[in-house]
Amino acid sequence: MAKSTTKFVCRECGFESSKWMGRCPNCDSWNSFEEEAIESSKNFRKTKDRSQIYLLEDVTFSEEERIRTGIEEFDRVLGGGIVKGSLVLIGGDPGIGKSTLLLQVAGNISDSRKVLYVSGEESVQQIKLRADRILKEKQRIYLLCETNIEEIERKIDENKPDFVIIDSIQTIYTEESETIPGSVSQIRQVTQKLMEIAKQKDISIFLIGHVTKEGAIAGPKVLEHMVDTVLYFEGDRTQSFRILRAVKNRFGATHEIGVFDMEEDGLCEISNPSEFILSNKPKDVSGTAVVSSIQGTRPILMEVQSLICKTTFGVPRRMATGFDYNRFILLLAVIEKRLGINLSQFDAYVNVAGGMKIQEPAADLGIIASSLSGYFNIPIPEDVCFIGEVGLTGEVRGVSNIDKRIGEAQKMGFSQVFIPEMKTKEIKKFGNIKVTKIKDIKDIMDFLREREQKASS
Repeated sequence: MAKSTTKFVCRECGFESSKWMGRCPNCDSWNSFEEEAIESSKNFRKTKDRSQIYLLEDVTFSEEERIRTGIEEFDRVLGGGIVKGSLVLIGGDPGIGKSTLLLQVAGNISDSRKVLYVSGEESVQQIKLRADRILKEKQRIYLLCETNIEEIERKIDENKPDFVIIDSIQTIYTEESETIPGSVSQIRQVTQKLMEIAKQKDISIFLIGHVTKEGAIAGPKVLEHMVDTVLYFEGDRTQSFRILRAVKNRFGATHEIGVFDMEEDGLCEISNPSEFILSNKPKDVSGTAVVSSIQGTRPILMEVQSLICKTTFGVPRRMATGFDYNRFILLLAVIEKRLGINLSQFDAYVNVAGGMKIQEPAADLGIIASSLSGYFNIPIPEDVCFIGEVGLTGEVRGVSNIDKRIGEAQKMGFSQVFIPEMKTKEIKKFGNIKVTKIKDIKDIMDFLREREQKASS
């Protein structure tokens, strides 16, 4: 029987199989197998054994200075700047601004660092047109249009740049693999070579990656494991608001975000996201509340909007944007059970304004407050903020970084903040903001009824 010359590889997790399967048995992904040629062992580079065992207490290192890019929001997401010899992956939807952001970064550091921009998708003329639009001054940025990783490596050896941009990783291929560019095998081998270049030659390399329709970076999941940092560039292409989010960072905090505004001449950083997000908040309208959320290492005030209206269907609709759908359903069940409000005849919608996402339970209290405000049609004052997690019994539970959250509300001019009654930690004294401690969501109901009585009197 002839030996098989092809194999099937899952592009999500890298699982290999001798035959095609509809669902990957390792990661349960459907229709993720791709056929590839089996690589001969002679194609792989043979290296001498240079491994060495070290005793942990004998290892010494020096904290190297990071490369500052001049874009504070970008440096914040990276953990304080670019680390020498790091391999960073940036993913995002087409046209979101990935290439624009890195071209601005390259322009900012080109005065003191040698920058090489490698493009596998655009010509040098196209890159020049974008550079003339977003770079205010002429910058010494070296351009290379090439898709062969061996040729790219030779050019790097010849020019010895300090900073390299690969646009994009899915277009680069290696001659050592017979598969097409963008396949699991190609991306894995190309990334491995780029990682060796970054570590051995102390070069900072940024990779631009395409995303799938589900929003994940295209290619094998091992790609994200190989690099040092993974950043996602998010936002609606029809709007100017952009968010750079770190989902993996070996040199800084994960889930740190940088906020940008896309303009004609490029991306402009937003140093005060809370002010930007709340600038369009409606006044004297029911169904809105402000929450203080920790994004990475800093607090950001966000507006949550809820709409509770009579349903026209047999089964009421539930929808959540920017907030976990299942948790929203859970909070509605808590309202029904603990407050005796029947929502079975009402559609319920929740939205985090500005395209932001809240991935922590500290926004529970704000979600419930906005939902009750929308249900009773009682507006919540503009200068009131909500912080707290809500349990299944309706109790308001403590959250982390409570002082940071209150401090951000105080800085933005809020006069009152609702927080959990935390017995384990003393809250720092704040001067001109009223801190109201509550135990149960019934206190929010009482607060809204007081507002209704004052408005009617």
